[in-house]
Amino acid sequence: MTRGSSLLLQRDFSLYLVGNVARIAASQIVAVGVGWQVYSIHKNPFDLGLVGIAEFLPVPLLALPSGQFADRYSRRLVVALANAMSLVATALLLVVTVTSPDRLWPFLALAALGGAATSLGSPAARALPPELVAAEDLGTAFALRSTSTQLGIVAGPAAGGFLFAIRPELLYAAALGLLAVALVSILALHRRGGWTPVRQEAPGLAHVLGGISFLRRSPVVLGAILLDLFAVLFGGAVALLPVFARSILHTGPSGLGLLRSAPAVGAIVAGALLTRRPLEARVGPALLATVTLFGGATIVFGLSHSFALSLVALGVCGFADMISVNIRSTTVAFATPNALRGRVNAVEWVFIGASNQLGAFESGTAAALIGTVPAVVVGGAATIVVAALWLRFFPSLSRLDRLEELRPERGFA
Repeated sequence: MTRGSSLLLQRDFSLYLVGNVARIAASQIVAVGVGWQVYSIHKNPFDLGLVGIAEFLPVPLLALPSGQFADRYSRRLVVALANAMSLVATALLLVVTVTSPDRLWPFLALAALGGAATSLGSPAARALPPELVAAEDLGTAFALRSTSTQLGIVAGPAAGGFLFAIRPELLYAAALGLLAVALVSILALHRRGGWTPVRQEAPGLAHVLGGISFLRRSPVVLGAILLDLFAVLFGGAVALLPVFARSILHTGPSGLGLLRSAPAVGAIVAGALLTRRPLEARVGPALLATVTLFGGATIVFGLSHSFALSLVALGVCGFADMISVNIRSTTVAFATPNALRGRVNAVEWVFIGASNQLGAFESGTAAALIGTVPAVVVGGAATIVVAALWLRFFPSLSRLDRLEELRPERGFA
């Protein structure tokens, strides 16, 4: 029996995965409905940008306090509260759909509520796996978590489009059902998954900023997080996929859908491999190599005029990104004291969330200034340069062999 199979047989971790898949799929289903309805109001793409901003605004405002909550209260209950907030937001979207779907502001307000729920729950949810599985299984556990996320990302939009075509209310009803499954799954975790810390430190500013203080003293963790940030910032081509689909690859909406799905397919393949054969040695060099591969595949995609080659390049991007995310997540879990995991994951969440948003902005700005193809190619090249610079700036990360070598630094609470 493989490690992945044995983990799937563990009650609490299986419940955690079920909750994760249900929550991600529900969020993707809701995104399809909200996107279609919002654009239908004024036929203005700018409104879609407003929805994105509304979802993102709570992240920098609430992430650090949310990390503190995850380190001072039951993480199981914090995640459950966030799931309940998402359930309420989705129920209100159903009400808006039935009563007044032609007004923009309710969608923006509920997008902000959904963003607040994500900001509250993410640090606690990301800190739960080390409490649910043994240390030697963490790499496999994070691979399974990432794979479950990708499954939700693949299945959610397809289901959302099908349900919306039948009836918009049916879409939100299905999302409510999935969110209910996610909530019940988290609440059903045993006490082991609801760690409540001993509150030895007063909840002041120093406690809130504990994650930042830890990262300043842990170059391995800081280097892994920043490397992911810059890779997404420079190498993300997803924001420009509509341009490539229409003007370069000359395909229609169905082709655009395949292009968007290709990275998730590559990620699922990588996740399946990692669950069978977790990385056990030369982890640091593997991280830098996968980021370099990500940059190279981005360059190939940017230069490609073949739809098939573009799909393969995007699949390789997703494959490499899954491995790098797995290494980063496992590195953070091994090197961070349990009492700090919520706050460190909160800082990580801000970095990664910002890189996705800023990466889309950077790609769009660069494409407007130098052209779409040069923007993607330069971004991929910049990602490779960043990976090379990390050999100098973070030598401890580049030399990391086995994750088991990492030990939580003492002196933090």
